[in-house]
Amino acid sequence: MTQVQFYKIFKISFLWIVICTLIALFVGTASAFFLSSLDWATEIRNTTTWMVLLLPFGGLFIGLIYHYWGKDVSGGNNLILDEIEKPRKKISFVMAPLVLVGTLMTHLVGGSAGREGTAVQIGSAISDVFSKYFNIDSDSRKLLLLMGISAGFAAVFGTPWAGFIFAFEINKLSKKNYWFMIPLLFVAFGSDFVCDAWQISHTAYIQPKLPPFSFILMGKIIISSIIFGLFAWLFSINMNFWKIKFQQLITYPPFRPMLGGFVLMSVFILLPDTRQYQGLGITTIQNSFLTAGFISVVILKLVLTGFTLGAGFKGGEVTPLFFIGAVLGSSLTHIFFIPVAFMASIGFVAVFAGATHTPWASTAMGMELFGWELGGYFMIVCWIANLFSGQNGIYESQKIGGLKALVYQKLNIFQTQLKKGFNERH
Repeated sequence: MTQVQFYKIFKISFLWIVICTLIALFVGTASAFFLSSLDWATEIRNTTTWMVLLLPFGGLFIGLIYHYWGKDVSGGNNLILDEIEKPRKKISFVMAPLVLVGTLMTHLVGGSAGREGTAVQIGSAISDVFSKYFNIDSDSRKLLLLMGISAGFAAVFGTPWAGFIFAFEINKLSKKNYWFMIPLLFVAFGSDFVCDAWQISHTAYIQPKLPPFSFILMGKIIISSIIFGLFAWLFSINMNFWKIKFQQLITYPPFRPMLGGFVLMSVFILLPDTRQYQGLGITTIQNSFLTAGFISVVILKLVLTGFTLGAGFKGGEVTPLFFIGAVLGSSLTHIFFIPVAFMASIGFVAVFAGATHTPWASTAMGMELFGWELGGYFMIVCWIANLFSGQNGIYESQKIGGLKALVYQKLNIFQTQLKKGFNERH
């Protein structure tokens, strides 16, 4: 290696170390601010019973700020995935403050939403700023956006391994880009460290005990995993259904979340015990590890979250998926008589895996949150749920690959042949 080559390699390496460090610092700090602000909004809503009366006005506010200042970033996570797939135009930094304000308003007035989408969008908007100030090619810009996803996801949940794998898995990187793993890992752990340094506490869950192995237990787990996958499919279908309906019925975008807010307000007023469906629903998730839940709670959360996000309120889908999975898992103990905390934990990760097509990231998250010794069970339920969750997930722009893509390709071919044979006979 010549001195010139060594200098070039050193310069490039040093540049990326600087970029990784800055992204970890900025995204970790922004995530800490977001989480503390979200706690503030949740506390106000929980201590002020009439906040749900502001749902229509909160929806109108979100609709207006996006209509007049955020048209270019209204695509949210799908816009980020599109830019990773085919880089065209730099993501405007306005995405970060708009999604932050929109999510806080959603949670303040009682919309049923999560927080992962916000963290991912903030992280990607911050990381894409560096493409403006450095000589960045299209492949390097893909890396910047993925680093934003990795850093935001890791910091908001306190799960750096899951954040790293989620960014790597959600885009199905080609072999030539496997070197992306190093910076993605760096920013995941770095942003999580920075967020923790701001003394932000993440949600703690009960650590389930490992049940004694038996073939009967495995049979029950496999059946449960199929059910988790089907509910992940229902969640995605429900959310996309409401999004399309609102677009068809209301031409002026700001009126969509306003009308949605009126409906949500009415539901929360008329139905008893609806506080658990507002916001993140963390208390209900934690309780599902202690006592068996009910399927009615799962269905209501599924419908209300899809309606909230489909109407145009802001937030994420992942924490509601945790809610649905954990409560669904604990409710299945009524049938399978498996310890409730264990069933809640596998449902927690399996529904998330099915709706996002990320079984490896979901497995890693389960091990980080509930214990590494449960990793084998998490891997089984996540992969089965992923296979039974259909071809469409919560991210419309996501392209599935690997084993799942192969299975559905074969199924589509088989279905086409059946239709062809049927038509020929008739």
